[in-house]
Amino acid sequence: MPLEEVTIAETLKQADYSTFFAGKWHLGHTKQFWPEHQGFDINKGGFAKGEPSGSGKYFPPYGNPRLEDGPEGEHLPDRLAAETVKFLKGNKNKPFLACLSFYSVHTPLMARKDLEQKYIEKKDKLGIKTQWTTDDGRKNRHSQDNVVYAGMVDAMDQACGKVLDALKELGLEDNTIVIFMSDNGGLSTARAYATSNLPLRGGKGLLYEGGIREPMLIKWPGVTKAGSVCAEPVTSTDFYPTMLEIAGLDLMPEQHIDGVSLLPLLKGKTSLDRKAIYWHFPHFTSGGRGRFAGGAVRMGDYKLIEKYRDHSIELYNLKEDIGEKNNLAGKMSEKAGELKAMLDKWLKEVDAKMPTPNPTVKK
Repeated sequence: MPLEEVTIAETLKQADYSTFFAGKWHLGHTKQFWPEHQGFDINKGGFAKGEPSGSGKYFPPYGNPRLEDGPEGEHLPDRLAAETVKFLKGNKNKPFLACLSFYSVHTPLMARKDLEQKYIEKKDKLGIKTQWTTDDGRKNRHSQDNVVYAGMVDAMDQACGKVLDALKELGLEDNTIVIFMSDNGGLSTARAYATSNLPLRGGKGLLYEGGIREPMLIKWPGVTKAGSVCAEPVTSTDFYPTMLEIAGLDLMPEQHIDGVSLLPLLKGKTSLDRKAIYWHFPHFTSGGRGRFAGGAVRMGDYKLIEKYRDHSIELYNLKEDIGEKNNLAGKMSEKAGELKAMLDKWLKEVDAKMPTPNPTVKK
């Protein structure tokens, strides 16, 4: 990410916030682009790699230039949570931004042995047998029964609990907004076949709902109602303006052009004044996961996907067809044309970078 980009950390730092980052960064191959040069006062574990790279992976040695090795048996998600708690203790008397970006639950799949055994026993007790399905030639895990993956989720859950417990113990619980979100859907195809996203179609790297519909929780004590649920589609680019508005700072439209503040939803409203949300994934990838370079737009119940290789389009009514099994593009050409025009306009407005042919690759 270019240093010219102004991050939320840089903006909040200018407003006298302490800023902290722990975990996966993956936004620059060389150290001048790492968190400490993008507005974060402290960086614990963020560098070029998008997954644990040391020989121990999720256990020491981490092989991480921004995270010194801990004792034998230490577990990476717990360590990152502990570093976050240490920051909270040192900054409890001033505003802060703490970004805990877990490497979990990314490949390679590695769990604590006690947690792996916990889910081996649970799987045996329930009598679950692994099942598979296929989708456009892609093999998909059909059953939620990967014991190592389950152990990784459990460990991450425990790490989140450590941070939340610290907020309570430090007297910060009622004055801290917590946002939890995954960066993509679970990896259900190829490589690890880690999990199942059913009834959603596809998984990580795909524009189907299994790839882009993620869990998201926001806790704002005294404002959001505990246990409330909102069905309005939102996207991660909404975080920037939301956080600025929560902090009482001026919005910066040139910085968060693709996002809108979620305050109306957090305060009880059920919808936003937004016509559509968009996705752009201009990458062709190998590995048999069926990924394709493409774009998507969702307006109301309808979502259109365009595959950039051949410009074919797919249209789905998500309210009636959450599994995206019935392509309506042929039957609803007018609706498909409307959404396709919207996607084209948006790609042009944001100067989206498009894939180009690689002359070294034979067709």
